[in-house]
Amino acid sequence: MNYFFLDASAVVKRYIPETGTFEMNYFFASVPPHRMLCLFEGGGEVVFVFSRSRNQRKVTATRFNQIKQRFLTEVIYRVRVVKVFPTKNQIRLSWDFIERYSINSTDAILLQCALDRVNELRIEGDNLVLVSADKRLLNAARSEGLLTFNPETDNQAALDILINPP
Repeated sequence: MNYFFLDASAVVKRYIPETGTFEMNYFFASVPPHRMLCLFEGGGEVVFVFSRSRNQRKVTATRFNQIKQRFLTEVIYRVRVVKVFPTKNQIRLSWDFIERYSINSTDAILLQCALDRVNELRIEGDNLVLVSADKRLLNAARSEGLLTFNPETDNQAALDILINPP
């Protein structure tokens, strides 16, 4: 069985229509919450994108409040969605990824946490898929041996295979 580690770049597509929104809506309708993981700190990135959209007048203040509340309810406050809190050691180890792959610190921490979790899952015969629209993060994840899904470029059929592997 595959579990899914959500990056902010993919999650925002659930709430703000853009390329990949269909795939993320399908993802949320098809994947049970207990198979979703997110970096707790990544929630701030999602709220930042919402706020930026409001400040750029792409969404109204009312819509901003609606999508923020929906995100908090569906992901952050939802008990069954696994929130990942990195350790000091994971943060320190992630710094190597910043240099190696030229990714930002939050992405590096997410990658380190994902790699640690996939090692635990593989012992049980399961796997982990990184869900992101960030090309650098996706390339780094693939280089480190993770499965990936990009809602901007991968389609529903590809997602179906990841949700229910043959």
